[in-house]
Parts: sequence; C-alpha cells; structure tokens
Amino acid sequence: MAITSANQLELLQTAEAVAREKMIDPDLVIQAMEDSLARAAKSRYGAEMDIRVRIDRKTGRATFARVRTVVEDELLENHHAQMTVKQAAAFKVDPQIGDEIIDEVPPVDLGRIAAQSAKQVILQKVREAERDRQFDEFKDRKGTIINGQVKREEYGNIIVDIGRGEAILRRNEKIGRESYRPNDRIRAYIKDVRREARGPQVFLSRTDPQFMAELFKMEVPEIYDGIIEIKAVARDPGSRAKIAVISYDNSIDPVGACVGMRGSRVQAVVNELQGEKIDIIPWNQDQATFLVNALQPAEVSKVVIDEEAGKITVVVPDEQLSLAIGRRGQNVRLASQLTALDIDIMTESDESARRQAEFAERTKLFMETLDIDEMMAQLLVSEGFANLEEVAYVETDELLSIDGFDEGTAGELQARARDYLEAANNKALENARAFGVQEELMTFEGLTPQMLEALGKEGIKTLEDFATCADWELSGGWTTVNGARVKDEGILEKFDVSLEEAQNLVMTARVMLGWVDPTALEPAAEEEAGA
Repeated sequence: MAITSANQLELLQTAEAVAREKMIDPDLVIQAMEDSLARAAKSRYGAEMDIRVRIDRKTGRATFARVRTVVEDELLENHHAQMTVKQAAAFKVDPQIGDEIIDEVPPVDLGRIAAQSAKQVILQKVREAERDRQFDEFKDRKGTIINGQVKREEYGNIIVDIGRGEAILRRNEKIGRESYRPNDRIRAYIKDVRREARGPQVFLSRTDPQFMAELFKMEVPEIYDGIIEIKAVARDPGSRAKIAVISYDNSIDPVGACVGMRGSRVQAVVNELQGEKIDIIPWNQDQATFLVNALQPAEVSKVVIDEEAGKITVVVPDEQLSLAIGRRGQNVRLASQLTALDIDIMTESDESARRQAEFAERTKLFMETLDIDEMMAQLLVSEGFANLEEVAYVETDELLSIDGFDEGTAGELQARARDYLEAANNKALENARAFGVQEELMTFEGLTPQMLEALGKEGIKTLEDFATCADWELSGGWTTVNGARVKDEGILEKFDVSLEEAQNLVMTARVMLGWVDPTALEPAAEEEAGA
C-alpha cells in the first residue's frame, strides 16, 4: 500500500472518522498515523535510521524524511543518524553542532505485514488518547454526583454505564442490601478516579457522607448559592445520619430550609438513601453547644471538654442514657463523627459518685499529709484546694477566709505542707540519684524532683537522653489504631506537663547541647507572636 495521490485525501477522512467515533482530537489520530508510517519506513530503510513522517493537514500528502544530527568527529557512532560538521557542509552552509540535516526520502510501499503493524500502532495511539480524554473528563467530576445505567453485576460489584465509559460501584459502597438489575437507573457519588494500565477507573459510592451532602446541595438552592453551608456530615448508611448546617443570612433558618415545606426537601434525600433517617442540626462554633445539638433527641445536663486529649464527657439524666447512646451506640457514634471528638456518656448519678470519690480522695490526702482531722480536711476540699502545693504557697488571706481558720491555724497548715513537700522533694532527689540521674540533668531548669525521679526510673539519666525524647513521650498523647483512639501514657503526664511545655523543655535541652541553633527558632517565635 503506497501513499499515492489517490489515497492521500482518504488519510484525512479516516482520521476525522476515527476522531468523531472516539470523540478525540483529529490531530491525535494523524499523529498516530505519522508514527505508524515512520515505524514502517524504518523497517524498510533500516531501524538505525531516524525516519520521520509528516502528513499535510490540508492535502493529506505524506512526506518521508531522514534526519541526521551534526555531532563532533569523536562522538560519531551511527553513520545513518549522525554526521560530522565536515559532512554536513555538503548540505548546509556553516553547520553547527546539534543541527539537524533533513533530506526527503522516497515513500515506502507498505507490505501486508507492515500495513498490519501500522494499523496496530494507530489503534494503540487512539486507545491511549481515548483513555486520556476519559481520565481528564472524570477527574474533574470527582466529588460530584453522576447518573448512570446498570450494565451488569460482577461478584457483588455493580458495573455502571456512565456515558463515555464505565464505572464500578463496589458492594461495600452500596447502601444496606441494595440490589440492581441490568438497565436500572442509578445515582451515585464519584469517590475516586484513577489512571491505571487498563484505562481510567471510576469508583462510585452511595455510602460516602459526601453523597448525602451533594444530594442536599441539589435539593436546597440556599446550599448551592452558598447562603447555607454544610459543616459536617456523619452517616450510618441506610439507617441514620446527622448533618450540621449553618446559615450566613440571619433571616434564613438553616434547619428549616433543609427540611423544606412539609419536609419535601429532606424527604427527597431520604427516598434516594433508601429511607435513611436524617437529623439536621444547627452548627455552632462552641463545641459544647454543638455537641448538645448533635446528641438530640437526648437532653444533656453538662458537658466537660478535655481539649488536649480531644475527648469530651457528657452528663445526661439517668433516664436519658439509652436515648443518648442510641441503638447499638448509633446516636453517640454519629455525634462523635460529627464533632471529631471522643465522647463519654455519663449519667448524673455516675458523675455524682465520681465527685464523691474525688472529694474523699482529697480529704484523705490532706488528713494523712497535714495530720489534721476529717472536718478540717473536708473544709479545705470544699474551698477548692486540690493538692498540697496550693495549701503551701497560696496567699494566707485565702486560708483565713475559711470559717474557723485563724492566723495560727493557717500558718501551721502552710508550715506542715511546706515541710512535707520539702521532705518529699529530698526523697525524690535521692531516688533520682540512685537511678543514676546525672547532675547536668538534675540542675536543668523546669524539672521538679519528682519529674527527675520519674525520668531516672525510665532510664533517662543525662541531658543527652532527655534531648532525644519526643514531646509526646513526656506529655503523653493519643494514637488512632484501627479507627479507635488509643492513649499513650507520658513519662511526665501525671505532673500535668502539656505537649507545648514538653516541646519547650526538649528544645531547650537541644539548644544547650548545641544540637539546634537558637537563631533558627527566632523566626518561628516571631510568627507565633504575630499570629
């Protein structure tokens, strides 16, 4: 098959027909033809030659050309694709290193095998271009809802026809026990689009929380317009969901807008989600208020937040416990997902028992350490004193404000507290030295005798040992394992050392050892001050 004037125009017609069928750029098809013809020409003239083909976009005429690069004499390796400056002078005036010498060669007559090879190259290039087009199209639609038609089911996974390609809805992304038959219409959320060797893979989901958010965006014009924003979504697919919304227009109620007149808007979403019950909750910047809303319909008596641990304790009336937890823990689990906090539910009677236990423990501490009777110890606890340090170093006037306490009593209590603390500190220092803690660490500012004892017990004996510690090893922290938060106990956690304090202590030790340049820390400190 020679490229003659009779079939030159046919090349362009073929390229346009293929491009129309595959919905790709015709120029990509022509480029594929050029590559295939060049490969066929190399098999005719020699694989070591650099043969290039150019098809005129208007006439369809194919031009075959041999390209040779000008190189230095000592670098000449391939006489068919390279030439020296002296050789190039016969073709070009004043040739330079790196110039390309192009001379046209006669068109080749493609045999049956060469023509078949050229066809395969064209098909491969067209297939690659089609895959690139599909990937570019669907990657921009990631995070949106798409309508499709069920084609077939494979091992529980649904293959969906989405127009210009196929998508897969895995069985774990279906709601409950959903079943589909071929030709059923389906609506799903594009969760991911990946470029793979077999072509772009589009993964759908009907269980993703954002699927519900996108459905609300379609049903509620205020969300689409940005007047109402969806701040958080939590779902137990097919059963129950919670969605937190906020309005940026004081005249619009975000919950009412999402519910719609007679529940029409929310009902449309519920029907799409196979009857999933949806709680629409007003979002609030205050975590405690937001959590109270999130735990509806249960009533909340009190909320205690531990920001450092990322944990929250909720106190509810005894008769509200089962409602707050929900069936199989569903209500509290969804509220936890919505607020991104660990939630402990406690009844009022449990909290009362805990307070009584703390009261008794502190009373016993003061009785044993200060050698006072139970009534006096209870008076101290009732006034908010939690430890010996507060008694020893508080202003005397605070002790005198307690009924029955005079200057003599207050002075004696503070003296006893200071004597006990001094003895305890001396004992802790002795233990630290017994563990082998070095003097350089003993004199490090910011560490109490009890902290030194705890460090020595864990084998941290020198300033170098301390400087190699991670901040969370000292202050403790939380690690997520298999979706559950696990507590990491810190060496100094029982002394109420925060993560920030641990960071400062470790960094100070590293600066003292010369491991860190203190000037490098100044910009960060200035940024924090500016913030």
